Amino acid sequence: MTDRQRHILIVDDDDQIRRMLRRCFEDEGYRVSEAAAQASVDAALANGIDLITLDLNLDGTDGLSIARSVRQNWDIPIIMITGKGDMIDRIVGLEIGADDYIAKPFHLREVLARVRSVLRRTQPRPAPVAAAAAPAKGAGIRFDGFVLDLDRRDLTGPEGEIRLTSGEFDLLAMFARHPHRVLSRDQIMDLLKGHDWAPNDRSIDNQVARLRKLIEVDARAPRLLKTVRGAGYSFTPQSVQN
Repeated sequence: MTDRQRHILIVDDDDQIRRMLRRCFEDEGYRVSEAAAQASVDAALANGIDLITLDLNLDGTDGLSIARSVRQNWDIPIIMITGKGDMIDRIVGLEIGADDYIAKPFHLREVLARVRSVLRRTQPRPAPVAAAAAPAKGAGIRFDGFVLDLDRRDLTGPEGEIRLTSGEFDLLAMFARHPHRVLSRDQIMDLLKGHDWAPNDRSIDNQVARLRKLIEVDARAPRLLKTVRGAGYSFTPQSVQN
């Protein structure tokens, strides 16, 4: 599937913004659906959505709740659209699992650039995660009670399966293949071949923060994914088995 065939869902309660974004995306060859509330979002997701642009300031609807619901049940990239001063909502949205954000007022060329960037570095699975069939276990990497299955692209921890987005999985797999090495952000971007990164892209830092919440006993005092001040990150499990 090429970018020009991707299906984008615009979630915004402003008719003018939805029309503007729809024209912009359709002019680039994307398929477009629209929604203004949770019910219409749920209906649209059944049609195979590849990316969601989500306005967090919806009238009568909590955009963060929509983002949380999508992330719990679907592996679909989310680009949040926020007011310029809504820093707290922006931070919470990224912690929930949004892939990027755009501040209002925005330029359509920026929106397109961010949409293309997110679509290039993710491989969204439009079906619900919970409904996916469970094939036999494949090759994996074991570390400190976790099993990272490279064939099924899933992670199992001491307490069961841990849901990862495609970006989170790729990042963890990269770290697991290079344990006990200090990797700069530039090295990480180079190792994650096939992903598209902007020069000032903070997605790596955001995904590291989300991974810590999933695999660390205490994300504030990480033991597996450590920050090396001024140098980058290091994956430091007690043992690694391929």
